Amino acid sequence: MRVFISIGSNLGDRVRNCREAVRRVAANGGIRLVKESSLYETEPWGVVDQGPFINSVIEIETQTGPRELFEFLKKVESAMGRTQNERWGPRAIDLDIIFYGDLSIDEEGLTVPHQSMRERAFVLVPLNEIAPDLIHPVLGKTVSELLRDLPGKGGVQRLTEKI
Repeated sequence: MRVFISIGSNLGDRVRNCREAVRRVAANGGIRLVKESSLYETEPWGVVDQGPFINSVIEIETQTGPRELFEFLKKVESAMGRTQNERWGPRAIDLDIIFYGDLSIDEEGLTVPHQSMRERAFVLVPLNEIAPDLIHPVLGKTVSELLRDLPGKGGVQRLTEKI
């Protein structure tokens, strides 16, 4: 299955945290890393009184089911020092499933496509870099159309070519 994962960090060595998260995800035997976006420095979203984030998006191929993948990503976050803190608050690492194939999932703790991705430039900008023609399975719009329609795209600046 073709899956897209958003990565973010705004505590500690943010770039290193994002790179380490990708390494850990790719080290899982049931996951094949396909593409990586550039790293972007972004303004915080939700709780704005905190430091800027580093964000990126990766594309993977996996036969791991959505719930199992979600639980694996939560274990990676925990192993990298993420604690349950305030919603949208500072974090060492954040891993979110944005798309899982063309599935639409609404279960306790797991909503795919990610319910807020279309409002977040820090997700859409790196996702557009690696998959502009990907179609949102619920909205029927491409990633590039979602990004075009997003107000307030500021606050997202590319840092590097790739993770």
